[in-house]
Amino acid sequence: MTGFYDVGPIRQIAINLFYGWGYNFYRKENQLRADDQLVRAKAAWLLGQAVDTVRRIESAYRREFLPPPTRAKPFPDADAIAGAQALERLGGAIAALEGRLHALPAPENDRMTQRYRNEADTLQKLVSADEQLIGQAELLRSMVEGQSGAWVLEHMAELEGGLSAIEDTVRGRQDMLMGPV
Repeated sequence: MTGFYDVGPIRQIAINLFYGWGYNFYRKENQLRADDQLVRAKAAWLLGQAVDTVRRIESAYRREFLPPPTRAKPFPDADAIAGAQALERLGGAIAALEGRLHALPAPENDRMTQRYRNEADTLQKLVSADEQLIGQAELLRSMVEGQSGAWVLEHMAELEGGLSAIEDTVRGRQDMLMGPV
């Protein structure tokens, strides 16, 4: 029998590789980093749901208020076009924010970062930002769910305010990672 199947040396090789890659199964920081990534993915998923809903609302709005041109009415109503464009912009803004969430950084796990910042404390601070982010994303999603285009247009200022609040939360989260410690 060879040493290839001996668990002791194989385990030691694996542990050395993991440590070399900066990973330790039992560090609290690894769990917090994974939780942070999961929460951001879920927040992005909620925003994706909101984007899908707004796009469905926009499509229904266009079908209802922008019928095909006829001889009697060859040009669509300007207000209906403006409403459809506003719905399209709202869907685009939510989609852009969803993309930003996917691209948000997590704290680096390198010696220089650890020298100036306690990673576990930083990740712990991110928990509160992530809780707020999830709550805001769910509120936005639930506000547009099941609504009509007219309702969304009527409440556009409130929805844009919600988007602005989510962007502020994302900016605050980035400041936690990039700002002074």
